[in-house]
Amino acid sequence: MLNNLIIAAIPHTEPWRLTTAILMIICNLLAIAITFGLVRLRSKIRVANPDDESIPARVFGLPELFAAMSFGHVIGVGVVLGLTNIGII
Repeated sequence: MLNNLIIAAIPHTEPWRLTTAILMIICNLLAIAITFGLVRLRSKIRVANPDDESIPARVFGLPELFAAMSFGHVIGVGVVLGLTNIGII
């Protein structure tokens, strides 16, 4: 009985296709662009306030890339599930 309730609560997911891959790539590129913009904004704030030691003087590195890709996957999962539920893909 409990298994039937659990199975009924699991949403229908789209099988992995080229459309799904393209959507995930677009979402990851969007997340990288957002993260790169935030890093650039942080560096401009650092240039405007050189005495403020709380703002690290870094460029876009590996930690920011991992964070951007993780954020992109979260966005991508939401986009794929949302478009699947409304019947577009």
